[in-house]
Amino acid sequence: MFAHHDGSALHVPEQEPSLGDTVDVFVRAPAGADVRQVHVRTTGDGEPRFTEAVVDRVDGDEVWWRAPVEVRNPVSNYRFLLTGGRGHRWLNAAGVVGHDIPDHGDFKLVSHAPPPAWARDAVIYQIFPDRFARSASADGRVPPDWAIPCDWETPVIGRGPETPHQFYGGDLDGVVERLDHLDRLGVNTVYLTPIFPARSNHRYDAASFDTVDPLLGGDAALARLADAVHARGWRLLGDITSNHTGDAHRWFTAATADVGAAERELYYFDEVTGDYESWNGVRSLPKLNWGSAELRRRFATAPDSLLRRWLREPYRLDGWRVDVANMTGRRGADAYTHEVAALLRAVVTQTRPDGLVMAEHGHDHTGDLDRDGWHGTMNYVGFTDPVWSWLRHGDQPVPNFLGTPGGVRRRDAEAVLSTMHAFRSLVSWRSYTHSWQLLGSHDSARIRTVVGDAAARQEVAAGLLATMPGTPMIFAGDELGLPGVNGEGSRTPMPWHRPESWDAGTFAAYRSLLALRRAEPALRHGGLRWLHSDPDTLIFLRESPAGSVLVLARRSAAGPVRLTGLPVGENLYGGAPALRPDRDGAMTLPGDGPTFQVWRLS
Repeated sequence: MFAHHDGSALHVPEQEPSLGDTVDVFVRAPAGADVRQVHVRTTGDGEPRFTEAVVDRVDGDEVWWRAPVEVRNPVSNYRFLLTGGRGHRWLNAAGVVGHDIPDHGDFKLVSHAPPPAWARDAVIYQIFPDRFARSASADGRVPPDWAIPCDWETPVIGRGPETPHQFYGGDLDGVVERLDHLDRLGVNTVYLTPIFPARSNHRYDAASFDTVDPLLGGDAALARLADAVHARGWRLLGDITSNHTGDAHRWFTAATADVGAAERELYYFDEVTGDYESWNGVRSLPKLNWGSAELRRRFATAPDSLLRRWLREPYRLDGWRVDVANMTGRRGADAYTHEVAALLRAVVTQTRPDGLVMAEHGHDHTGDLDRDGWHGTMNYVGFTDPVWSWLRHGDQPVPNFLGTPGGVRRRDAEAVLSTMHAFRSLVSWRSYTHSWQLLGSHDSARIRTVVGDAAARQEVAAGLLATMPGTPMIFAGDELGLPGVNGEGSRTPMPWHRPESWDAGTFAAYRSLLALRRAEPALRHGGLRWLHSDPDTLIFLRESPAGSVLVLARRSAAGPVRLTGLPVGENLYGGAPALRPDRDGAMTLPGDGPTFQVWRLS
């Protein structure tokens, strides 16, 4: 182990600094490491400055250095210069290097208003309403003209023109009836994909933002669901499409009916041809123009805006997941994304101070966080993709979420860590730990298919989900071992009526891992220190002032691993023996696999 620092409370005790504060930051190094002097380098107002650190304490075999950092700017960068007998090295958010590096990988102190406190302890459960559960009331609803009515057992069509029109009739009262299942699993936050009227089963083509789809039970059903969720002390999140509406939306129909309509400026029209911009060329999803002051008013700032309405009584949504946040406000020379993110976040927190605003990004999100906008992102690129590539198994082709040619490739742990470090190092610790870590969603293959229908490998994936920094998000059905080769094929009706088809072992693993996360503060609020990797093995520490946890994840048998400098460890998950140092002070971690093991260190 060499010098280490991260943004957790162990190294940055002031987790919510204000502009103008000076805060202490700590860096640690083994007593025998080649570190004789430490400076912290800051870049307040764009100019680098160096301040010498002092030894704060010697704790066992580690030396802890302390240095002050002024929160000079809303996002204040800093890194460490380590001096020893072999010269200088830099320590930034990507690790220790012996060459000069640009500033964008530095550690970051953020003085923008923090995300709501409840978000760090959240466990999100994503529900696709049409496929989750049907109440008895659903039987009396007439399917709309666009729908292909399906029985709950009808196979899902994963590709083709019928895919968005299969209609199973799940509704919000059905969700209420199944909240006990979520309680047994151990989640505490319900996230619903869109609930507004539309002409598809996914409802991302909203025809209105003013009402809940009557096919889901209407506004009253959302109020009943909100009451039931909040009565358990949980949170309820909605899904809003800030990049586009559906072509049946009244704003768009008014804009196409009259070239002089006020709604015309809400979209991108070619005034010569009459054509319009749409999401990825999908004509049913016309793109919104955030250069329009009227759009900003209707969507966000007006007292009765759609963003505000659903956060208030009687619905009381606790925040929004923002669909296609990466494209929102971007179109050619138009670059409104950061303005829009800050606007939506400000309106949400004005309406309810504890509201959450979570962005969807399928690829590089690093340039859009830490700007007083999105509280975090769905971390596909920094978590989902690398975990998939490490645990990928079997011969069935699995398409990459964003269509990368060749699908999901197999990679060893070193490549996985390189990917995780690359994206984690470009955002603040705050944004990283408030982002959603997920093993799949309604837009991707299911983790069970990715790992080759191997319950043991899914347990390893679920273990990483529960023990790494960030907010775990579970797509409904993953806990039952449901398969799915792509996003549409993964939107599988929940098999409530066939409990014998559930993978009881997988459910038990998810339940135990989430209980462990609740029980161990280090797993929710601790730092992250990587100790070992080989092609089949990942070992890391989660450390907090309340204690430390050691995690071993292994995709296949790889032989035992010996580590030094660790205290005694009690096994909390996985069934391995307790860790005890041998005569040389080393501990031997088991070499079987696939396996997932967790120890609490004394």
